[in-house]
Amino acid sequence: MCVITQNARMQTGNMALFPIYRGRRLRELPALRRMFAETRLSADQLVLPLFVRPGRKERRPVASMPGVSQLSADELVRDAADAFAAGVPAVLLFGIPEKKDARGSEAYSARGVVQEAVRLLKKELPDLVVITDVCLCEYTSHGHCGVVGKHRGGRVILNDPTLKLLAQTAVSHADAGADIVAPSDMMDGRVAAIRTALDRAGHQQIPILSYAAKYASAFYGPFRQAAESAPKFGDRRTHQMAPPNVEEALREVAMDIAEGADIVMVKPALAYLDVLYRVKSEFGYPTAAYSVSGEYSMIKAAAANGWLDEKAVIMEMLTALRRAGADIIITYAAVEVARWLTPCRT
Repeated sequence: MCVITQNARMQTGNMALFPIYRGRRLRELPALRRMFAETRLSADQLVLPLFVRPGRKERRPVASMPGVSQLSADELVRDAADAFAAGVPAVLLFGIPEKKDARGSEAYSARGVVQEAVRLLKKELPDLVVITDVCLCEYTSHGHCGVVGKHRGGRVILNDPTLKLLAQTAVSHADAGADIVAPSDMMDGRVAAIRTALDRAGHQQIPILSYAAKYASAFYGPFRQAAESAPKFGDRRTHQMAPPNVEEALREVAMDIAEGADIVMVKPALAYLDVLYRVKSEFGYPTAAYSVSGEYSMIKAAAANGWLDEKAVIMEMLTALRRAGADIIITYAAVEVARWLTPCRT
């Protein structure tokens, strides 16, 4: 019998009213554990990232991400339809263009690979929420997130010239039918530039999901293979956030909210649960967490070797993201998770 002492009663506040506490009574049965769960994970909170490339009937598996492929638009519609049928309400699109150049011109082309995919998705699956990543790294020949210039004898990413191209990209996605645009570049002032451009183009209703606290993380490796977006020189530490910093993340989030962001994101997710918790607690804004490629690939590799129970680990991890404050979760395992949560769906 677990009897709470007088000292323990003083320390536990209202627990003093209950001299004997047996937590196990509400854990005995699976139904009881579900009834008293404090955190709920639902398929409605999931977003599936997809990679679209030119062509037809193209499905190129990504070696470092089992179950993930680069898809032509027709194949992408098929996978998006399967996800929607499983209960996943939204997809996030990344593009792999046919040609790349120094200014990433395919990113904001009206006939770009993402723009064409958006049109097809909205035609075939009008109720699916289509989110588009707004960045230049997949489209530039140098692999960086913006326009490259020179400074102090070296090469740098020019902030303000990049903003104009990001704004053009966001408008082109909205013109094609995107429901939400999601700038991931981490340039200063990008949310304000995109909001202004969208409003001027008649897209006042389009929300902005800002990668507000995006860290320069080692967890992005598999994604850069999938999106063919690895930088050809240097790295992205001049514009993505330094992993030790939390207060800076809060300033970044505050700035994006002030500039017009409708949803803010913390990326990566698992190694930044403290940041996610602080962002949700301090701002109370709709908050997304991106469970990134490295997290996904580590679990897949461990499960393939029999070291981890894949389903149990993924569900525990995503529940932790919800517990920390995520309203929506972007995950490559979205379809599997939706099916685990709603096994009666067909």
